Amino acid sequence: MTAVTLLDGSIGQELVHRAGDRPTPLWSTSVMLDRPKLVRAVHGDYFDVGATIATTNTYSVLRDRLRPEGLEDCFADLIETALAEVEAARDAHGGGRIAGSLGPLRASYRPDLCPPEDEAATAYAELVRLMEGRVDLFLIETVSSLLQARGALAGCAGTKLPVWLSVSVDDENGTLLRSGETLTQLAAVVEAFHPDAVLVNCSRPEAICTALTLLRPLGLPIGAYANGFTRISDGFLQDRPTVDALSARKDLGPAEYADFAMGWVDAGATIVGGCCEVSPAHIAELARRLTAAGHKIV
Repeated sequence: MTAVTLLDGSIGQELVHRAGDRPTPLWSTSVMLDRPKLVRAVHGDYFDVGATIATTNTYSVLRDRLRPEGLEDCFADLIETALAEVEAARDAHGGGRIAGSLGPLRASYRPDLCPPEDEAATAYAELVRLMEGRVDLFLIETVSSLLQARGALAGCAGTKLPVWLSVSVDDENGTLLRSGETLTQLAAVVEAFHPDAVLVNCSRPEAICTALTLLRPLGLPIGAYANGFTRISDGFLQDRPTVDALSARKDLGPAEYADFAMGWVDAGATIVGGCCEVSPAHIAELARRLTAAGHKIV
């Protein structure tokens, strides 16, 4: 029997779908300005189907993403709203942990836009200060280059909470970060900053087992949570994209996704969940499959 931590699934995409509005460059962040209870409902649904960790809706709550929309003055209020809604969902459920999401500065999947390490560290350190004391760990998400990893980890250097680093790999080659750097090069970053776990996220599920085999020698807990996009389109790699530039797969229902995730557990993953387009139904099926296989969900 393996103890497996079950993460939630998509937060941003789930909110976009439930809100029913035309997507904006801020993804799901704007929902917290006028319909914050939707955020609480999404977190609650994941807890209800078996997830043991709720991830804060702060992936895109970054000054450099809010500034172009004229919303930088809302930065602290948005962080507070995200924390309050996830805490309310946890309390209503009667327990569970909270992961403070730290998304990529400037844009996802764009390592070419990554700021210098010291600039990134300052931005992330502010987020850590605002969330520390109200989350159980920090989850650095969708890291696409070594520089991104270093900047985010440097920003977390002052916290005593666990820090999980999650990288995004090339959809066709799980040995590479989206920057083209090899996953094995991550070893030097891990040695320098000592994260508490290393994961793979927001990549096609087909690429993840290969990535996990390269992360396993790092000697840390490993994990994965894939997306359900057909691919990261050229349109989404433009400046200030919206998620309608991406298409959801038609062949990745709850059963198919659980097949992949159980393979990751067989490959050594002890932390699994879902990313974009992975819904509460997917997490419910994964919880069922983990339990049926004799794993303990923690």
